Amino acid sequence: MMCEGMSSWILTHQCVLVLFIYCMPICQAFLPNFWSRVLTLSWDSYTHQYMTEQAILNITMETLSKMMEHQQDVNNEELYTGLGRGFWHAVGEVASANAEMDFLSSTCSDPVYHFDSERVEGATQMLREFWGQTLLLTQAKEYQGARRSLGQLFHSLQDFYSHSNWVEMGQQAVYLHLLHPEEPSVPVASGKCSHGGILDSSRHQGAEGGINKDSTSPLFSPHHYLHKEAAHLATTATLRVLQDLRNEVGPNSFLRLFSVQQPPALVFVMDTTGSMFEEITAARLRALSIIQAREKSRRTSLPGTFILVPFHDPGFGPVMETDNPYQFMQYMEDLTALGGGDEPEMCLSALQLALTHSPPLSEVFVFTDASPKDHHLQSAVQALILEKQTKVNFLLTEDLSLTGRGKGMRKRKRRESLSPGRFSLYSSLSSLSGGMTIFTTKTDIRNVSAIVEDTTTSSKVTLLHAESESKSSNSFRVDKAVTKVMLHITGQLTHCELVSPSGVQQSLPGTDNPLAVLESSKGLNRISLLPPLEIGIWQLTVKTIGPMTFNVLGDSSLDFLYYFAREANETHPGLRKLEGSPIAGVPVFLVVAVTGMSPNEEASFSHVTLLGPNGESLQKVLLNSTSSHWSEEELVGYMDSVPRMPFSMRLSGMDRRGNLLERVSTEMIQPTHVQIQVHSVPQLLPGHSSTVLFEIFNHGPSRHFKFSAKDDQGYLSHPDQQRLFISARGSVKREVELRTPHTAQAGTAITLTLIVHAEDLPDSNYAVVHLAVILEEPDKTPPACSSLHVESSCPSLCSQSSWKVSFVAKDRGHSGLASIQLAQGEGTLILSEVSMQRSEEHFPQLHEKTTGGVHLPLLQPQMDTSEPHFGTESEQRLDGVQLLKGDHPVNISEWSKGKPVMMRYSSGCCAPHAKIVLWDRAGNMRHCHLKASQERALREKNKAHSGESTSWLVLMLWGHLTLTFIYDYK
Repeated sequence: MMCEGMSSWILTHQCVLVLFIYCMPICQAFLPNFWSRVLTLSWDSYTHQYMTEQAILNITMETLSKMMEHQQDVNNEELYTGLGRGFWHAVGEVASANAEMDFLSSTCSDPVYHFDSERVEGATQMLREFWGQTLLLTQAKEYQGARRSLGQLFHSLQDFYSHSNWVEMGQQAVYLHLLHPEEPSVPVASGKCSHGGILDSSRHQGAEGGINKDSTSPLFSPHHYLHKEAAHLATTATLRVLQDLRNEVGPNSFLRLFSVQQPPALVFVMDTTGSMFEEITAARLRALSIIQAREKSRRTSLPGTFILVPFHDPGFGPVMETDNPYQFMQYMEDLTALGGGDEPEMCLSALQLALTHSPPLSEVFVFTDASPKDHHLQSAVQALILEKQTKVNFLLTEDLSLTGRGKGMRKRKRRESLSPGRFSLYSSLSSLSGGMTIFTTKTDIRNVSAIVEDTTTSSKVTLLHAESESKSSNSFRVDKAVTKVMLHITGQLTHCELVSPSGVQQSLPGTDNPLAVLESSKGLNRISLLPPLEIGIWQLTVKTIGPMTFNVLGDSSLDFLYYFAREANETHPGLRKLEGSPIAGVPVFLVVAVTGMSPNEEASFSHVTLLGPNGESLQKVLLNSTSSHWSEEELVGYMDSVPRMPFSMRLSGMDRRGNLLERVSTEMIQPTHVQIQVHSVPQLLPGHSSTVLFEIFNHGPSRHFKFSAKDDQGYLSHPDQQRLFISARGSVKREVELRTPHTAQAGTAITLTLIVHAEDLPDSNYAVVHLAVILEEPDKTPPACSSLHVESSCPSLCSQSSWKVSFVAKDRGHSGLASIQLAQGEGTLILSEVSMQRSEEHFPQLHEKTTGGVHLPLLQPQMDTSEPHFGTESEQRLDGVQLLKGDHPVNISEWSKGKPVMMRYSSGCCAPHAKIVLWDRAGNMRHCHLKASQERALREKNKAHSGESTSWLVLMLWGHLTLTFIYDYK
């Protein structure tokens, strides 16, 4: 590489595109999402989000059109609007997984995920691993995991065209060899001497220049003039992957992966004790009716998802899941009401399984006449409800007059011995989800179960959802996009009055029915508005005996999705989606995506109203459009302070004729003062242990918290609850270990739920982590060294000074680090664990010069970690372990378990070179060469099983290491 001298202090480099270039790894790529264009003022830039959404939409429409070629008069506009809310949610999952590669600490600074730092070979291997995982999970029908893997694949693939010199070489076609080894390979360079751009703090260090084509902004992208060429190739490559995926799994599985035109999942959680004969019969008949109706009206060959989870005491499950409606009916026919006994039953355990396996945006129906035995699962169930935005409805059949042990009936206690609030947990869960709890009888359950049919029809949207005590007056809007309206009111209805937009009134119950008809059963009242449907604002006044919940549902394709986000304005700007519930009292962005609008339809959405539990207005959030014509309308609102009380949301807008539009989300957002942020999401291998790293933030005063982790497969090593103390505005870093059994099948999905709650307040939050078991390939990847900081002041008289370098070692493969040796050098190598405190001791200059906090590698040792006993099977501590040249390799295999190791080497200037040797458990070896130079302090050589050897500089920062390092040359 040819470079020119630019300073008396430092030799800087202009990047020349050759195969091996030594450069700083930067967490950069194409801009992650739409908000990045706002922050960089590059409105015409193509983002990861745009390229991903556009490619999926195009291939999906192409697939649908091919499947319907035999049909006449296929309307592409109707196909588009009929893709469904589930489709846009699935696309959002892929786009989010893509963007997270720039935000997640375990991937942000790793050049292998971004085709940086000349890691072409490693990045290509990673791409192929993502492809294999996507195929495996799609074929196993683990679609959420497949969408995550696909998003990760897209990010790395798209980065290749921005970060390599492929475009500069004059190439006008995609590089097929990346995902097709049989295609010819071409020598190509990736990465930069420095990334370049105004946010690249390394641009003045080492080698200057940079070739990134991430945006059209000259401030952020040195090769901005090639951005559109790079984006075109990246989009073409993304389309090619989707076409290959469709060819591999078939068009039906491809459409299921993206939930295209699929009706809502039918999910039953059934109590199967002896008293449940009527409930099982009612559910069976409703399922049959729904399946028959879908057969008549189905536009595609996709019937949807069907899930059945039985429970009793002490058993629950298994999960019976199918996309074959006739197989589901066979499951229902095989259900028998047997046994019995006193309350309670394992209801929440079964519900947790149903939520884990059901697609997002589902509706779950729980049939039981017993209270829950497994209260301890409440927090985990709540987390899954909110994470999947799933409604849960409880159909409770309680006949208190039954006190005996009649044949086939549950053994009953006397009325006075039954707790009146034993079903309150069910009511709490349904209220949180925006569903309903209906108290009915066994004689009425067949009529009440009509709610299943009402709510699992395609294109149902919510116009109003509220809860109240005995009396309520509310209004809801019917617009031209709504074709049918149904009202559900729980409780014992005494009076209901409807007033149409034109002022026509009707009382219910009543004989005169100009507006609606009422069907009443014990616990549920169903009101259907009669055609022709009058457009405008309807008034509804309801009186009941006791509490009530009411929903107003309409038939319409127009709906919306949302999430909360914070601004990420480090090296790569954008909006990062928040995990869990938003933090009360602090600013946040609200991102809204309107779905189901025709491309030719014009409408504007001005604001979102935050609604309290009784439907009252709490706050108005103004929306500004940031999208262009290419995707579903995406809007952003800024909330300067999140309310402290729970809220739902109502979206308001206007069509081109001036008619108002409104849609409601029914789940109750739970603001909190505690937050969980996940830092690493590993893949699981049969017979191996994996670690999920996370951090808990306390945004309130100092207090004690309880933390628990649960998974649906029983892989957690220590699922017990932990007690934590977190200071005001402080945080703690923790990890959980999962041990995957040797018998685990590749493609198995695992849902890990992390929950934290304050001991003295109802303050809690959650994070749901989706993991997958993958095929174990031979580990041929050697460990890696990552330089962190160099201190060097070596004068001409070498005996008068010394030099130091700090770096991190981590195994790239799945074997884990095994041993470390100082092979050359006259200095001392000190090993230590990675923690925030230790990083401050080693790098005080970095902490002084960086504002807003420093995010360094995340592992914080547990308090009960034992003292070091190297070479034994016990838990080890590395702190203070020293190595000199000639010492035998130190065995760290029992300590590392996938964790990084921090090392600090110090030596006199008369010995300006050193070599560290790393081994992993598979025998792969890495030679890390140290040099008393700020220019290039660390170089690596590795030897794997094959005996092949390559050399390049790896400065990979593991964990939450998003800063770039500024050296003091004074």
